[in-house]
Amino acid sequence: MVIALALLVLGGLAAATAPRVLARVSWPDREPVLALWVWQCVVAAVLLCCVLAMALSGAAAWHGVRGHVFAPAPAPVIEAYALQPDGQLWAAVLAVLLAAGGIWTAVMLTLQVRQARAARRARRARLRERAPLLPGESGTGNDAGERLIVLESERPDAWLLTDGAERRLVITTAALRRLTGRQLDAVQAHEDGHARARHHWLVHCADALAEGFPRVPVFAGFRDQVHRLVELAADDAASRRFGRLTTALALVGLNEDRGVFASPAHRAQLPHRVHRLLTPSRRLTPARRLRLTAIAALVPAVPLLLAFAPGLSALGG
Repeated sequence: MVIALALLVLGGLAAATAPRVLARVSWPDREPVLALWVWQCVVAAVLLCCVLAMALSGAAAWHGVRGHVFAPAPAPVIEAYALQPDGQLWAAVLAVLLAAGGIWTAVMLTLQVRQARAARRARRARLRERAPLLPGESGTGNDAGERLIVLESERPDAWLLTDGAERRLVITTAALRRLTGRQLDAVQAHEDGHARARHHWLVHCADALAEGFPRVPVFAGFRDQVHRLVELAADDAASRRFGRLTTALALVGLNEDRGVFASPAHRAQLPHRVHRLLTPSRRLTPARRLRLTAIAALVPAVPLLLAFAPGLSALGG
């Protein structure tokens, strides 16, 4: 039980302090992909603390769970964890609470995915009404996944419609009139950047954790930063292919007339995204990026080392 409580304390400290520490660093805007990796490692460490604490507290509470958790372990390893009958009630309560938290997380993630799929189906249905297939078009085949869908609209807009491996860029006539050819290519590169990096899954996970546990600072910070950083990463993917000025002009062209139609978060981010593209900061050196990547990868290893420390000591002794 001591190790389980230590894991919970470690997870609580990480959940409370990590957002403050990451808020004070200045490099995430320069390296959004690296920042996303760091946030994922921190959240993974917090979740690992909870999972390992649940397993150890369950082993302390029930002999059946203990047999599964320590099934391949020799007797000295089991003795090192001091799993005594005393305190079984507290161990059982803790294990049940942590298991309920895990189930709640899975439920919230399932709801997020189902809502996203329902919204995607509704968007496809509206698209079929506004842009029906012409005679001779089957809507299947390799060429269908790469075609450009043009919608008649006075508001400039563009988005990527994904259906499995198929990707279709949907764009309005107002956007076609306003954007140049390279700017349209930058818009498609931005949307392709989201699709290739599977940003939608990262957003689903961040939203599920934040909505399931709204009072946990690390999950709220993870959601806010993921929504911001995935856009910066997609901007960088477009700017590497078509230039920062072209990408910035495409962003302005698509958004300058949206007004109240854009979400408050989108309106707040847009000036910063454009300014970042027009006045780029120097990237971190490759050595520093590699060092930060390695340090972040070691963060989830800390709860693993804490959980396995007694067993490793027993084996070493």
